[in-house]
Amino acid sequence: MADKHAWKLDRRLLLMGGVAAGAAAALTSPASVTPAMAALPENQFKPVPMPPLPPFKEGIAEIPGTKLYYRDFGGDGVPLVLMHPATGSALMWGYQVPAFVKAGYRVIAYSRRGYYKSETVADKNNAGQPSTDLRNLMDKLGIGKFCIVATAAGCTITLDFAMDHSDRLHAIAISSGSLGNLEEPEYKKASEAVRTKGLDEMPPEFRELGPAYRAVNFEGTKEWVELEHKAINGNRLGPTNVNKFTWATLARVKCPTLFIAGGSDLAAPPTMMRIAAEHVANAEMVISPNTGHSVYWEQPDFFNNSILEFFGRNTKKG
Repeated sequence: MADKHAWKLDRRLLLMGGVAAGAAAALTSPASVTPAMAALPENQFKPVPMPPLPPFKEGIAEIPGTKLYYRDFGGDGVPLVLMHPATGSALMWGYQVPAFVKAGYRVIAYSRRGYYKSETVADKNNAGQPSTDLRNLMDKLGIGKFCIVATAAGCTITLDFAMDHSDRLHAIAISSGSLGNLEEPEYKKASEAVRTKGLDEMPPEFRELGPAYRAVNFEGTKEWVELEHKAINGNRLGPTNVNKFTWATLARVKCPTLFIAGGSDLAAPPTMMRIAAEHVANAEMVISPNTGHSVYWEQPDFFNNSILEFFGRNTKKG
């Protein structure tokens, strides 16, 4: 099935592969060791200043079963909804909002139940369905057709929505989604091989930010941790999906879908994301080398440019 897709690799990945190949060749030719070692890859994790946010309207949307905090950056462009990770909230998108607004999109960031400024989950047995909340929020804001950019836990919600409502989606971007709820035996077996015991108990920044980023970007790591601490305002456990996740239900996702993987992601490495992407009819994939579970934060330019290029080819206003 993979040959049906326009798989894409980040040019930097290919370049770094060339460096590795050159270094390997140098081992067989002592005279060429110095020139090969001189071809070092660029430092891709230089600190990136957080750009200022454009003006926005914020509010609390009352929808069936809960109240959700949102930020609407306005304009008459194609609506673009940001779906945060389990470690985040509406606040996590400081690198994305300015770029997407500048590109002409009407950006909307919101916090799900139990996250920053949204209503918490009072009853774990009646915690709602995040994809239904998404539909109700869009209806509340008067939005018909839109795009979604999702990362980590936001990916499952986005795919759950797309299984039933692809007609409301221009295109979606799925970044670093481990899709641990997929009920396919071979995928479960692969997932268990990837996720070591105790990973979920590790500090969030260890699980979510790649080692290459943490090694050189101390301020960025600190800022990410501060936003993670602000994200959860109470109990957020218990929500359920509308659909079971199987290869058959993934095949119901008909809108153009971009999968984004971090090459050093502990939870959702490129191989796992590609396995899932092969079951989505209209999928493409890009890989950010050496990046962990938070491509949107670690490599914002790569993340933003990949999405804008993909959405530009697949988005029509209306």
